[in-house]
Amino acid sequence: MLYGREHEQAAIGRLLDGARAGRSGVLVLRGEPGIGKSALLAYAEAAAGPHFRVIRATGVEYEAELSFAGLHLLLTPGLDRLPALPVPQRRSLEGAFGLADDPHGPDSPHRPDGRPAPDGHPAPAGGRLLTGLATLGLLAELASEKPLLCLVDDAQWLDRASADALVLAARRLQAEGIVLLLAARDDEGALPSVGLPELRLTALSEEAAGELLQAGPAAVPAALRRRVLAEARGNPLALAELPAALAAEAPGAAAPGGLPLTSRLQLAFHRQVSGLPAATQTLLLVAAAEEAGDLGAVLRAGAALGAGPEQLAPAEKLGLIHLAADRAPAFRHPLLRAAILQRAPLQQRLAVHRALGEALEDGDRRTWHLALAATGPDAALADALERTAERAEARGGHGGASAAYERAARLTPDRDGATRRLVLAAEAATEEGRLEQAEELADRAGARTDNPFAHALIAHIHAVAHFWRGDYPAAHRLLLAAAATDIEAPHAARMLFQAFHAAWYVGEQPVGAVLDRLAALRLPPDDPTAPLARHLLAGVLPLLGRPAPPLPTARETAAEARLAGAGPSDLVQVCGATLILGRDDETYELAVELVAEARARGAVGILPTLQFFLAEAELFHGRHRDAEITAAEARALAEDTGQPQWAGQLDALLAYLAALTGSTGTCTALAAAALGGAGAASGSAPAAGEPWAQWALALLDLGQGRAADAADRLQHLTTGPHRHHVSATRAVPDLVEAAVRLGTPERAAEPYERFARWAAATGRPWAQALRLRCQALLGPDELAESGYLSALALHQDAGRPFEQARTALLYGEWLRRERRRTDARPHLRAALETFERLGAHPWAERARTELTATGTAAPAAPGAGPLAGLTPQELQIVRLAAHGHSNRDIAAQLFLSPRTVGHHLYKAYPKLGVASRGELAALL
Repeated sequence: MLYGREHEQAAIGRLLDGARAGRSGVLVLRGEPGIGKSALLAYAEAAAGPHFRVIRATGVEYEAELSFAGLHLLLTPGLDRLPALPVPQRRSLEGAFGLADDPHGPDSPHRPDGRPAPDGHPAPAGGRLLTGLATLGLLAELASEKPLLCLVDDAQWLDRASADALVLAARRLQAEGIVLLLAARDDEGALPSVGLPELRLTALSEEAAGELLQAGPAAVPAALRRRVLAEARGNPLALAELPAALAAEAPGAAAPGGLPLTSRLQLAFHRQVSGLPAATQTLLLVAAAEEAGDLGAVLRAGAALGAGPEQLAPAEKLGLIHLAADRAPAFRHPLLRAAILQRAPLQQRLAVHRALGEALEDGDRRTWHLALAATGPDAALADALERTAERAEARGGHGGASAAYERAARLTPDRDGATRRLVLAAEAATEEGRLEQAEELADRAGARTDNPFAHALIAHIHAVAHFWRGDYPAAHRLLLAAAATDIEAPHAARMLFQAFHAAWYVGEQPVGAVLDRLAALRLPPDDPTAPLARHLLAGVLPLLGRPAPPLPTARETAAEARLAGAGPSDLVQVCGATLILGRDDETYELAVELVAEARARGAVGILPTLQFFLAEAELFHGRHRDAEITAAEARALAEDTGQPQWAGQLDALLAYLAALTGSTGTCTALAAAALGGAGAASGSAPAAGEPWAQWALALLDLGQGRAADAADRLQHLTTGPHRHHVSATRAVPDLVEAAVRLGTPERAAEPYERFARWAAATGRPWAQALRLRCQALLGPDELAESGYLSALALHQDAGRPFEQARTALLYGEWLRRERRRTDARPHLRAALETFERLGAHPWAERARTELTATGTAAPAAPGAGPLAGLTPQELQIVRLAAHGHSNRDIAAQLFLSPRTVGHHLYKAYPKLGVASRGELAALL
């Protein structure tokens, strides 16, 4: 019976009702210890009844260093369903739970050597995301026969890897029939505010508190009742535990009124435990320290300490502990476990950990308990901890790996070995996203050594921290300095690739400095960095107006790098460099291939970068809806993997796509998000998405006739510190058009000259077509027509419908102004048809107005086709279904559950006017 929790019970009831109807939901219950979170979880289980499958886990503070321990406990009932998952996801969970020697198979995206990724980007949390997606998949499998209720108590004590996986799965729950309830204390441990729905539990009302106290097992005298109600302050656990504790106090004893309520409750538990036989207390301490609920290990360790299984009976009689259905020891309340651990003297805790270590067969748990029992250097134990850290890192548990490396460093007798392990701990903390901890560990390591390579790695750790905070200038300086130390050329190249990425957001001069340093390296020809470095130099130096070697095709560079062992995370840089020099077709082909490969490998962390380049290439080729689908998926993945730079740039790219359609509200909202993203927050550099965001807002202005606003934005973009960016280079023709409309063509003179040089360096007809269009606009007027006609001829086979239509529109406008209305009409009509097909509504309206001005009636705007009503994810799913892919195949490719795929198809069918999957192919 719960008192005063009707609102909370109703919220849980709604979630359960939704799951019965096939919907999924998640709720985080927050509040102080004893406020009733565990009781509400028990209520949810009772309310679910036999029609739900129930799985549960409880976070334990000691297991916070054991990667995936909490997740393993939760998902153990479903491990027989692992074969149903896509291979990369299955391997990820098998590795996380120690069920496979090679967690990710031969295609693992992880780098066990800890090297910086050659792609030029700090390594994202792709492995954790894959485990989270696998968690979602396994939960969906468990819910395939009846709804699933997942209960996680004391979620703040989950290890970070488990918490990340559960949060990721929670964010992607849609239509699986799953309810996920997490109970957590306020702002503690691994589950701070994570953007999930929350319900904060407050104190019971005076009336509800009185009812709860009245319902207790023993009558409470009136005087004691008033004191309990006053001291409990509406906390249900206090109302249950304080009556006996206060009644047991000696008459006249001073009340510990200055203590926080949690401490009062722990004192109450202390009194109950202290009255038990010594052997029972020992066995309770062993059970509290053993984090996995392994009864056998508890009894073996207890026996080694002189406490047999019969000693558990007195604690069971008092209701302090009981054996759950799975025979795991379960305490009456999580706070009781904490109280038992807290009250034990240090020597007793050390003895318990030593006994547990000797009683356990599992390697990592055994090692951790022995490490917690160690009181001085121990070389063999330090080596074992390092092996534990390596296993944790291989399965994506970087937080647990960092803790193991750091503990190993403390136990390492020799100074150099301890320093090396501190560096490894700092690198693992960086991978985990714990930047302050990583820098603290790096500083500790740096104070112990003069080794140049160690200091280069330490500088790299600080640089990555600055990069993820958006302080690109500091990251660039640190990486450039680290690459100049006495380290091997391939290591220096990898640092310079990352320095290039940081410099890209700072300005042309830092970019040039990195390229100069990269060109001076003597790289082994069989190292994957060699072809990547050559490609980067050949792609970027022409943009800076400097001589460069010929740029090989993207496929040639990729093939050479693959022979040297490169994978998708290495080759992403080829996509970017190729795009910089206008080889958009090559970028598209390679990006499509690499995205498919990354999906198959489960290399999820690199997908936002690859998909950003793919979406740019799709946009430039006029495939606007494809670009929206790609960018929308990448944006969600960037958010899930904690990559704010790419999230901001993808927001800006989506803003540009919204500007094309004239969606003012969407464009401005996305641009605002991009402008406030990574980089801007640090105050040391503009946001990473600023160039694309400014272009998006300028295009919106230009399309809606606000040439002055557009010109102001574009002039700053094309002459400012980001003028070397892809978006700034491609925006120059828009600046030319806006400046000419304002009668100030001189504002575009210098950017146009740079664009003309770049267009010549690309060797691409479409780039020359844009140059000729700019030339026709800038004059002299007697050369305008030849410029437009030459541009249209080059556009003909370039596969750039939007730019071809804009050139046709400008030519038609020029012809109309020259009073050649008949000549203008076919060009304006062609432009109108293209704009309408692309959904570029502001431009279609402008073409329609111009066509009407020639004296001919413009056709009415066509109605939106059936596909226009689909969301990007619905369209993506519908297209895959139309190609014959099953729901399970689509789910594996898009990192969704099969039931969510079915849900989206169910919603899409009425919008498309079809009744079955078989009709999709004909429609599309």
